[in-house]
Amino acid sequence: MFKFIVKGTGFSSIDSKNVKAFENCLFCISEEGTVGAIISPEEKEYQALIKEYSEKNKFQELTHGQFILPGFIDLHIHAPQWAQAGTALDLPLYDWLNTYTFPLEAKFSDRHFAETVYSDLVSQLIKNGTTTALYFATVHRQSSLRLAEICSEKGQRGLVGKVVMDDPEQNPEYYRDATANEALAETELFIQEVLELNKRTPQGVYPVVTPRFIPSCTDDSLKGLGALAAKYDVHIQSHCSESDWAHSFVQERFGKNDAFALNDFGLLTEKAIMAHCGFLSDDDMALFADKGTAVAHCPISNAYFGNAVTPIAKLLNNYKIETGLGSDISGGFSPSLFDNIRQAVISSRMLEDGVDKECCSEKRGVAGSSISLNEAFYLATAGGGESLSLPIGKLAVDYAWDVQIVDSKTLPIFSEEEPLLSIFQKILYLSRPEHIHEVWIQGKKVHDRNRMEVEVQA
Repeated sequence: MFKFIVKGTGFSSIDSKNVKAFENCLFCISEEGTVGAIISPEEKEYQALIKEYSEKNKFQELTHGQFILPGFIDLHIHAPQWAQAGTALDLPLYDWLNTYTFPLEAKFSDRHFAETVYSDLVSQLIKNGTTTALYFATVHRQSSLRLAEICSEKGQRGLVGKVVMDDPEQNPEYYRDATANEALAETELFIQEVLELNKRTPQGVYPVVTPRFIPSCTDDSLKGLGALAAKYDVHIQSHCSESDWAHSFVQERFGKNDAFALNDFGLLTEKAIMAHCGFLSDDDMALFADKGTAVAHCPISNAYFGNAVTPIAKLLNNYKIETGLGSDISGGFSPSLFDNIRQAVISSRMLEDGVDKECCSEKRGVAGSSISLNEAFYLATAGGGESLSLPIGKLAVDYAWDVQIVDSKTLPIFSEEEPLLSIFQKILYLSRPEHIHEVWIQGKKVHDRNRMEVEVQA
């Protein structure tokens, strides 16, 4: 009936504000790698299932202090920038891109170099509990395809975009698509190649239409990318109203905000995820809600390059916009969504309370802006799944068994009577990669700290 059963206590969002503890439940995993049933201790079949699957050697019971969390969903990663993580974050965005980032990304014409960086990145993300990742690659189709293949091979659910940046006035000559026509032809071929790869990837690997952002693209490429996304019904990703500079650039070019400009080119859809969005107006937010477009919130990166705190509480509560969390490697230095969960809460508190002591408290901040730890956890898990329109990010029947098993024994828990939701909070605030003992994706173990390397296995 089931492929295997795991007995343990897990935590999962039931909505954006509330978390449920599944205490000593049986998580019954199907042959397809999804949750077939969740059986609580009081249910009559509980003991019988333990006996049956123990005898079949298809039963795993977590040890004391271990807990199950859904795998994290990272909605915004610049994969090539892993090679420069932690570099030059003191520069303005425009200078950072042209001085460091574009020269680095140009090196990914070398497929061997791309293989080295991408292989390490995917492994590191898995070790950090990231089971699904939405990637920007580079303008190079072959190395972008190699990233998708590495995700497939290592067992991570990957959504990968060959980046388009074709405007000769805004991109360096050494690193850009030669023409809009070439960019579109290479993107269409990339989509076809990844769709073919997906046929032999159980956890899923998906092509993503990826205009870098409006300042890097011509009107022809933006229009063509919108048409390709519609033709193949694939995901779309880009940056939207990220910073003072980027937001102002689009206003000067089109006389409107990013959101409306992107929509004009068919790039705001239910499968679109836009990163940052710190300068969205109320009209922009209403458009996102109407189109079903999601926001990838990157709190660490925004602290360096965003020039503002994205109003997450407003997106979630006022406009019901699907919202998830992104690391934005390497604008964000950390590959851990644990770190970004914490920063999401911190940034929201700073937006609510304000930071300028010279301003009176009544005017210093933006009331109603803070979010809870539960909400930040939701962004990293269920919110990410909803943003991608995929059944991931929850401990729930028919959702993928994408989980991380976290060991809390070295955390400051000194009482057997500590409430489960208090332990949950300590896990989110204090966990490091070394606390993640196992990672499973689509019912397959892809990481085990007790072994140096783990083949993807059932």
